[in-house]
Amino acid sequence: MVPVGIDQKQHLELTRNIAERFNGIYGNTFKIPEPYIAEVGAKVMSLQDPTKKMSKSDENVNAWVAVLDKPETIMKKFKRAVTDSDTKVCVGEGKDGINNLIGIMSAVTGKTADDIAAEFEGKGYGDFKTAVGEAVVEALRPIQEKFSEYIKNKDYLVEQYRKSAEFALRLSQRTLDKAMKKIGYIAK
Repeated sequence: MVPVGIDQKQHLELTRNIAERFNGIYGNTFKIPEPYIAEVGAKVMSLQDPTKKMSKSDENVNAWVAVLDKPETIMKKFKRAVTDSDTKVCVGEGKDGINNLIGIMSAVTGKTADDIAAEFEGKGYGDFKTAVGEAVVEALRPIQEKFSEYIKNKDYLVEQYRKSAEFALRLSQRTLDKAMKKIGYIAK
């Protein structure tokens, strides 16, 4: 299983097609990858235009959250998130902004959309946006802490890159050798 977002599925399909064609011609060589698409959080929408997917290439920096954004920056982005003119926190048609925020909150907390709606019943969007921002900050905190720790030790990172490359080569070499032999490649 390969974890992918809804809009990255086509990349895995290309890999599947190549592997299936090769296997069809040369016999079972490559394992056919299967997609794993999470039920929640597989497609996160823009904080500024919730009808479009979140993208770091969006010119509006308030439309997306970077993994290394500072907590105060993340909070500002969520407080500025586009919602609708209603004030009820619930999943519903025409509530693209709130649906998106509920999806984000669900993805980082594991709570269901119904549980989130119940938690914010009678509360306004301001309270909800703050809670979503805080949940995202907390979800990213351990990642940011590890990044800060690792980035300070360049020698460690270089060693990990080297070890990972060696491991990947060892892991893939048998399959690569098998594929090369099947297509008639003769090594010098």
